[in-house]
Amino acid sequence: MSDFAYKNGRLHAEGVDLARIAESVGTPVYVYASHGIERRYREYADGVKGVDATVCYAMKANDNQAILRLLSKLGAGVDTVSEGEVRRALAAGFDPEKIVFSGIGKSAEEMSFALSAGIGEFNVESEPEVDLLADVARQMGKRAKIAVRVNPDVDAKTHAKITTGKKGNKFGIDIDQAPAVFKRAAAHASLEPVGVASHIGSQLTSLDPYRQAFARMVELVKQLRSEGIPISVLDVGGGLGVGYTGEAPPSVAEYTEIARAAAIEAGCRLVLEPGRRLVAEAGALLTRVLYVKEGSSKTFVIVDAAMNDLIRPTLYDAYHPILPVTEPKAGAASRPVDVVGPICESSDFFAKERALPPVSAGDILAITYAGAYGAVMSSSYNARRLVPEVLVRDQQFAVVRPRPSYEDLIGRDRVPDWL
Repeated sequence: MSDFAYKNGRLHAEGVDLARIAESVGTPVYVYASHGIERRYREYADGVKGVDATVCYAMKANDNQAILRLLSKLGAGVDTVSEGEVRRALAAGFDPEKIVFSGIGKSAEEMSFALSAGIGEFNVESEPEVDLLADVARQMGKRAKIAVRVNPDVDAKTHAKITTGKKGNKFGIDIDQAPAVFKRAAAHASLEPVGVASHIGSQLTSLDPYRQAFARMVELVKQLRSEGIPISVLDVGGGLGVGYTGEAPPSVAEYTEIARAAAIEAGCRLVLEPGRRLVAEAGALLTRVLYVKEGSSKTFVIVDAAMNDLIRPTLYDAYHPILPVTEPKAGAASRPVDVVGPICESSDFFAKERALPPVSAGDILAITYAGAYGAVMSSSYNARRLVPEVLVRDQQFAVVRPRPSYEDLIGRDRVPDWL
């Protein structure tokens, strides 16, 4: 369930009334609940007790420095996909040995920086990447530990734009071709192949695709060992879904049970890379109603947040529960409305034909389940300022990313002297 609940008629994050944050910081604003993130991290950590395992937060879900520091202090590792994310991880205090560098398009400069930082593992995804990393490491006098990300050709049964483990996806190396890639890597003195990695997609709501993928990974580990490549790490990725629409995805305990079993069968150290599951439910985007526009065929609730602040509904047709910050009166009649933003695009919406209780200009709405792939994917389209972010803990809150000024926004540009 979400980390936001009504208390005395007002929607709260932990012990803080969300209206208080909206009045203090302004809207739109992202709000994150610390204890929800901590609780979900501990579910993963507790689920892998008794085996050698590292829970690496997939930073791409939410890269706010305060959230990263929160997780690093809990002992988490981190999964990164760019030099910028590696730098963020180091700045947040993550142990470099617990940093995994994934992604299909690492540059030589990024590899060099990560090697200098002493990260624990590169997840490589193609033969050219293997060769480039070998060259960079050799020139630096380093030996890079690598896991080869394999594509097990498993249908994750999720949205087409976030499935990553089937033939035809750009990610990983076909599992049948993986042994040759491992041998190629092992032939480089500057590389140390240590792991088999896979990530089959995001927002999975069934364990069956995981069972299929893990079984194929374990068989590959056994084959590689029989061919003289001493694999010691099983990196099973992340992707466990959350209940945006009230569905009941598998529990973390169910997921970690099959991941543990796979690692034990393979005789490997286990690496898990949850992202969305740790932070999605802990976040909400607060937005104020500007107008209620009665059209001839439908009613529009126009709010001050927009698709540049939360693009998931536009990009993925994603559903986010929307709650008034003031609890509706018992028996209040709902009616279908479109909740839309002020951007000059018909795609600028948060909900269509959504049943909501009566709302008026000035009311504050909370777009929930917005802690993952929300602020991190935002932009300044239409010259809109990026949304501030607030972290709540018990009865206190702090602005952990301020709203930039218009001077900041305009000042990023440089006008040449000849204009």
